[in-house]
Amino acid sequence: MHNLLSSLRIDINSSLYLKDPESSSLGINIVKSSIDLIDLYGIEEFNFKKLAKAIGSTESSIYRYFENKHRLLLYISSLYWGIVEFQTVVQTNNMPDGMEKLMKAVETLFSTPQTKCTSFEIEGQKLRHILNSEFVKAYHHKLVDEENEAGYFSIYKRLASRLSEMIVGVNPRYMYSNSLASLIMEGSLNQYFLSEHFHNLTDCHSKDNLYEFYKDLLTKTLTS
Repeated sequence: MHNLLSSLRIDINSSLYLKDPESSSLGINIVKSSIDLIDLYGIEEFNFKKLAKAIGSTESSIYRYFENKHRLLLYISSLYWGIVEFQTVVQTNNMPDGMEKLMKAVETLFSTPQTKCTSFEIEGQKLRHILNSEFVKAYHHKLVDEENEAGYFSIYKRLASRLSEMIVGVNPRYMYSNSLASLIMEGSLNQYFLSEHFHNLTDCHSKDNLYEFYKDLLTKTLTS
């Protein structure tokens, strides 16, 4: 099982990169170091010049892998959601439809991603922190429809679809399973962001608080 997990490859849309980062040690280092720097500076202050200096290479070598930092952010976002999707499938595998299965998926969403199941040796907490702070910037822009059409958000949407199916498994008559699924996924990031930056706008200041909040919300919504 350990060998299986260590060889897992997240199927990220190849249009997001010019050269597969997993094909070389330099590419892997680009992704690992960019996560460190984006976590430190934020996407606005992050640039390929800083990244090149951090990895002891040149900007031109980075541009051979990624067209720009927006594509790199989308790649990192897809990596995150791919790991979370994999963990969700593993954690809920063979569980019967129902609230217990849905809440196991919710618990996985609110947990730190287990990045050891990929070829990137990165800190899961840093990856989650980037998504908490930066993911909304990956799709709140004028080209989002074109990027969506190109499949840049396919992993994110696929995980949302899995959650929607679990919601239907709890209550087949519930009419808003897609909306509720996207609300859960957005909350898995936004509530952490609010806790860090707008403390009085949320009552959820830990994973346990967040889990109990969504358990209360989903139970009352789907079984009342």
